[in-house]
Amino acid sequence: MSRVYNFSAGPAVLPEEVLKEAAQDMLDYKGCGMSVMEMSHRSKMFDNIIKEAEADLRKLMNIPDNYKVLFLQGGASQQFAMVPMNLMKNKKAGFIVTGQWAKKAYQEAGIYGEAVQLASSADKTFSYIPDCSDLAITDDMDYVYICENNTIYGTKFKTLPNTKGKILVADQSSCFLSEPVDVTKYGLIFAGVQKNVGPAGMVVAIVREDLITEDTLPFTPTMLKYKTHADAESLYNTPNCWCIYICGLVFKYLLKNGGLEAMKKRNEEKAAILYDYLDNSKLFIGTVEKNSRSLMNVPFIVNPAVITDPEKKAELEAKFVAESKKAGLENLKGHRTVGGMRASIYNAMPKEGVIALVEFMKKFEKENLQ
Repeated sequence: MSRVYNFSAGPAVLPEEVLKEAAQDMLDYKGCGMSVMEMSHRSKMFDNIIKEAEADLRKLMNIPDNYKVLFLQGGASQQFAMVPMNLMKNKKAGFIVTGQWAKKAYQEAGIYGEAVQLASSADKTFSYIPDCSDLAITDDMDYVYICENNTIYGTKFKTLPNTKGKILVADQSSCFLSEPVDVTKYGLIFAGVQKNVGPAGMVVAIVREDLITEDTLPFTPTMLKYKTHADAESLYNTPNCWCIYICGLVFKYLLKNGGLEAMKKRNEEKAAILYDYLDNSKLFIGTVEKNSRSLMNVPFIVNPAVITDPEKKAELEAKFVAESKKAGLENLKGHRTVGGMRASIYNAMPKEGVIALVEFMKKFEKENLQ
């Protein structure tokens, strides 16, 4: 069976080149007679894998020396607790709530201290990024938190918030490595890797060194202290060896293919193809305000101004998902909390996949719009 175009939001599409290399090395990694999945994380062979992965990520993102790169388990959701446990010295932090994941982080932080909602786009179903140029940030706030790209709702911060000198913490899970980033603007960046970088089961955290201290909330478990993992170079316990290996291959693939500048250009071209069609379609409509649109996640619905009967609209959307699947376009169903459709077009989605989706949408529109 040939490979489909996989528009899943995560776990998501990986570069074929990377998958082929991993398949080649599956039974015997570089002549050592065993798989990466079988080797000791304390071995010289794996030490080379993790060190190379870190070095390549530093090169890709131009990460300064005073930032630590950590490969952690627990996924991005564990960071919702780990961040306040490590950074909430005054037990107060500000949150910009632009979707489900930011909301979950905000609620979790409320367990450990005072979580203040500085801005929100809930009033319009998270379809835009609020103005963050003059937030009510107080002196006693430890940090300001954002989810930079919203996987479910398809929005993206185009301008970082004015944090008025406070540490910026960003969940970059679904935009990680999709474009260049000035790491120095953040105190902490974290990203679940299963959307744009690797298999599920790991988060990369990039943490400024002065934020890594023993001065955590008193009940913080050893495994949830950044210092534990920074001191042990991500090898305090057995890490997700296979995931680190695959991420390392993806880092090399990105470096070989022009780095993050090239990725941004490619991603802009792909997104433009889909957004241009949505802006001119009668049957389909995007759900995000134009100046807040994500390059990675594109939600859309059957236009309720055209198909006014809600039942008929729901039927058409279900039909679209079913027929697109038959056409080799997988995972286009929208998130269960919002419905409709969503195309996630991460780095590894080829332009041909987006063109195939638009051609299918044109055909579907012609057949279903009387």
